Amino acid sequence: MSKNYKQLSSEQRYQIEALLLNGTNQKAIANIIKVSPSTVCRELKRNVAKRGRGALEYHAKNAQR
Repeated sequence: MSKNYKQLSSEQRYQIEALLLNGTNQKAIANIIKVSPSTVCRELKRNVAKRGRGALEYHAKNAQR
């Protein structure tokens, strides 16, 4: 039994970015963009940049590259 995994679309990534800026939690983001919470978690682990003083930032444009 094989599972078909799809990459997030650029639209989904921009939605993640906007929702994070509004303070939406990962589980709610997953529900809104209709993916598994683990997908959102993995996306953020891969594509969050550390900025000064430990602030974390997610940029959809960079993630899409």
